[in-house]
Amino acid sequence: MAISIAYLGPSGTYTEAAALAYRNWLKTETEQEGLLCPYPSIAQTLRSVTARQADVAVVPVENSIQGNVASTLDTVWELDRLQIQHALVLPVEHALLSRAKSLADLETVYSHPQALGQCQKWLERLGAKVQLIPTNSTTEALRYLDKEPTAAAIASIRASQLYNLPILASNINDYPDNCTRFWVLGLSSSSNGSHISLAFSVPANVPGALVKPLSVFAEREINLTRIESRPTKRSLGEYLFFIDLEGNAEEPSTQAALKELTTYTEVLKIFGNYDILPMRLSKS
Repeated sequence: MAISIAYLGPSGTYTEAAALAYRNWLKTETEQEGLLCPYPSIAQTLRSVTARQADVAVVPVENSIQGNVASTLDTVWELDRLQIQHALVLPVEHALLSRAKSLADLETVYSHPQALGQCQKWLERLGAKVQLIPTNSTTEALRYLDKEPTAAAIASIRASQLYNLPILASNINDYPDNCTRFWVLGLSSSSNGSHISLAFSVPANVPGALVKPLSVFAEREINLTRIESRPTKRSLGEYLFFIDLEGNAEEPSTQAALKELTTYTEVLKIFGNYDILPMRLSKS
């Protein structure tokens, strides 16, 4: 039976490229087939798994230029039944698609907020007359191009090929080494890998409230690879802290650190112990 893989669609998004790469890994490593299922938002992609409409969800979590993907972190905290099965990192190369004859003709640029942010410096060269409008995905932005001859969209080269749209400019990332990390999440328990992702809130916003939770890892020389904060949405100045660390949940030092961590946190959620898969972009 094929595994259903939810992703942020429609076809042509960078998340679809990650889902295709994961599907190829599944077939090569486990001989399982994957069925790709597009959803219109990251939240709906993740909710499809908790509703058992899909087996796993592939979602972006962090970009090397723009940082964390807020909707992913917020929804994973909310849907705490989800467990990270794997992570993968893929390069991202943006192109400007348009039916306009030149950059000087442009009045509007559409794309996902992450893509707009990753090309911010390049977009500034177009001048203040060009309006930047966010969309739910890079591919959704393409639907404006046939209606608006002075519009452009930031999307992938693959999207240009899929939808037969001209590339007005290529490789428009602000920095050349642009890459995005994706999580593959499902409902299966995940407790044996090289990385652990977790999040917690602290009892009160007082001096040392964050230092004490972090010290449990420092004292055991456990390496933290990422720390992010997100508002709790309860009160101004209250935050959730998302942490990635290197370690296996079956190691005694890791178990001891996670156990001690509970004494310094209000709510602690462990999202999985998983491996980062070696990936290459799929051509199909």
